Amino acid sequence: MKVLLVEDELDLGVAIQRTLNQEKYIVDWVQDGTAALNYLENQLAQYTLAIFDWMLPGLTGLELCKRLRKQHNSLPILILTARDRWEDRVMGLDAGADDYLVKPFRMEELLARLRSLRRRSPQFQPLQIRVGNLLLDCDNRVVYWQPNYDECRSIRLSKKEFQLLEYLMKHPRQAVTRDQILNYLYEVDTERISNIVAAQVRLLRRRLAELGCDDTIQTVPGGGYRLNLSYADGTI
Repeated sequence: MKVLLVEDELDLGVAIQRTLNQEKYIVDWVQDGTAALNYLENQLAQYTLAIFDWMLPGLTGLELCKRLRKQHNSLPILILTARDRWEDRVMGLDAGADDYLVKPFRMEELLARLRSLRRRSPQFQPLQIRVGNLLLDCDNRVVYWQPNYDECRSIRLSKKEFQLLEYLMKHPRQAVTRDQILNYLYEVDTERISNIVAAQVRLLRRRLAELGCDDTIQTVPGGGYRLNLSYADGTI
């Protein structure tokens, strides 16, 4: 799950990013509204949620909300602000925000509100993803493979292994590119090693081979990858 955090208070931004990372979110953090709009309009990443501070350099959080909704972008948005009047809450919600959290707040409440947004969103991440005979438990990072009716095997994945398999299973009939995977697995401003996607795919293939399904991820000519549906369906 990837979050766009737009917060210009350094200490708060660090605290939110650290908390979300601990909860398995991938966080792109920018400190002004103009940079955030660039991330969104250029589709540098596929975000599950967004957190906008109200008062920002460049575009404010409310202006960002209005622009996204005008473009019919349904990205779930949580507004952070020190404004606590009911009139301000109404203004934020009318601008297109899905929820509103007043500073100061506890991180536990922030996480609870994000979970609520995920449940209400059409982009809601299911607790499990199934493709053929593969089942991914998203809460526990466990993948199950059932080669026949009498047998079921499972392994627990590392964070990056889970995120890569999750992405492939959410796009089961698509060839996804190296850049798409890179932008899903890592923050945009992270220093990236040129062969890191190939290395992650190699590690995941090795883990899936432990289940006995060692041909699950196909390499597509041109530098992409795809889930091998015929293998996942157990028809090979």
